Amino acid sequence: MFELIPRARRELAPGAVHVPDWLDVPRQRELVEACRGWAAEGPGLRAAALPNGGRMTVRMVCLGWHWIPYRYSRTRDDQDGSPVPPLPDWLVELGRRAVVDAYGDGSRAYSPDIALINHYTADARMGLHRDADECAPDPVVSLSLGAPCLFRFGGTEHRGRPWTDVELRSGDLVVFGGPSRLAYHGVPKLLPHDPAELPDIGLRGGRLNITLRVSGFG
Repeated sequence: MFELIPRARRELAPGAVHVPDWLDVPRQRELVEACRGWAAEGPGLRAAALPNGGRMTVRMVCLGWHWIPYRYSRTRDDQDGSPVPPLPDWLVELGRRAVVDAYGDGSRAYSPDIALINHYTADARMGLHRDADECAPDPVVSLSLGAPCLFRFGGTEHRGRPWTDVELRSGDLVVFGGPSRLAYHGVPKLLPHDPAELPDIGLRGGRLNITLRVSGFG
């Protein structure tokens, strides 16, 4: 998508940074291809069942640790019980570079051991929630691929206003940690777009979101 004025990096809240166009197109293609491989492995993508009996509209596959609302496991307990695929070293390194670039601090040692890959179709959304199932204070790294979405970032106390809405596009990076590590956030909707204007990254439809986290489980 052509930008007359490039989008600027933005602090959404203390410790929360949006870096537009962080991933170039070749790296986006590599990530899409990797996601396709993870989704095809074993039982593949699933829409997680919620405690209230409903199901998430986003479909997910996990690396390192398997997330089941609201806990983690080393096995895919809500699927076939198979071991969770490992988190590759190259993705750990990408997350480390994301944190350094977002915060401008080369001294940070970031070693995620969880990746959640979420696939959004046109009618999928993610309600406001906190990433509170980990036992470590390290930042969350979020990478966007494919269709644009509305990303809503709120406070740490409750789901209500005030919040900040930002458009995330393919290649964008969001990192949130420090005082914003447990902020409520979500994706109310994908945004209208012309598919012809999206970068050619091999994604046939919808949006992929890769989030990296540190479990702190030892």
